[in-house]
Amino acid sequence: MRKLGRNAGRYCGETSNVEAMLTVIRNAADQTGWQRDFFSTLEGAEILAYRRNAVAAKKCLYLSAGIHGDEPAGPLAVAELLQQNQWPDTVEISLCPCLNPTGLALNTRENAAGIDLNRDYRHLNTAAVRSHVAWLQQQPNFDVAVCLHEDWEAGGFYVYEVNPDGRPSLAGGIIKSAELICPIETSATVDGWEVEGGIIRPNKHPLERPEWPEALFLIMNKTRLVYTLEAPSDFPLATRVQTLIAGVRSVLDHLSK
Repeated sequence: MRKLGRNAGRYCGETSNVEAMLTVIRNAADQTGWQRDFFSTLEGAEILAYRRNAVAAKKCLYLSAGIHGDEPAGPLAVAELLQQNQWPDTVEISLCPCLNPTGLALNTRENAAGIDLNRDYRHLNTAAVRSHVAWLQQQPNFDVAVCLHEDWEAGGFYVYEVNPDGRPSLAGGIIKSAELICPIETSATVDGWEVEGGIIRPNKHPLERPEWPEALFLIMNKTRLVYTLEAPSDFPLATRVQTLIAGVRSVLDHLSK
């Protein structure tokens, strides 16, 4: 499988119909027993949030997607997971399926106000991130958090693992699941971070970083194990969606054991 060669300086690939996708998410979640919340922003956009209570809960997962509007595969993967409705009975899930709907509609990394929301989780300057954080603080702590992303420059799938306490790693299982569908990143570095077997393990403490993505807020406040899954967005959209689904399923399989 080869890159399509469409991206040039930014993401130039397939997009999604945002309203249609959100309708699928709402309908699938409502029909399969998810508890629905939402938090509004000053942009007037409804940001969906859900909770799934497990029959015999032993673990708790947080799953998010769509914080960058030029990364459509994440919300579409969540929509398909909701339609499949194959969730372990022992795992409670807190879900934010599309954190930046205005950016997704514009096919821009930033929201409609031109702000990269995924750099505002330390200082909380935006209403969108403040409202998301307020919702997160109402949720239980998570055993694992998974954030779905794409990288328009990547040559293959890779995953960031933030695991400051050295807990048993899920990254290898995520890579094994993903490589059945999509090539794995072979570059030695991505964005200045060393990559080994498709896995990036950042070694800088969050307090040393002036801006925080969602993952660092989570690691400092809600969990001690965060995975950011990065699909290569110069591959077909359907491939990226299935790769992200495979990564999520790998985590769910681990939590259900």
